[in-house]
Amino acid sequence: SMRRSLNRMLDSSHDHKLLALMDVEGFDPNEVTVTVKDGKVKVLAEHEEEHTTARGKEYNYKNIKKEISLPPGVSEDEVTCSL
Repeated sequence: SMRRSLNRMLDSSHDHKLLALMDVEGFDPNEVTVTVKDGKVKVLAEHEEEHTTARGKEYNYKNIKKEISLPPGVSEDEVTCSL
């Protein structure tokens, strides 16, 4: 499944500086915000959908919030992210 696939990616990664790998499937890139502040990486992903059905409007909302502390010795300006 997706979790096994992500674990394989982590295990096979040659980048030993990888801090985190997150599954943000179902979110558009512009719905994902990554900030680095106060020694922490904060990830926020929010997705809203509105559908009109025979019964009226329906709203779907999902979000992910994650906060990861930087390891000792890593400065905030060294952190990069990619989607």
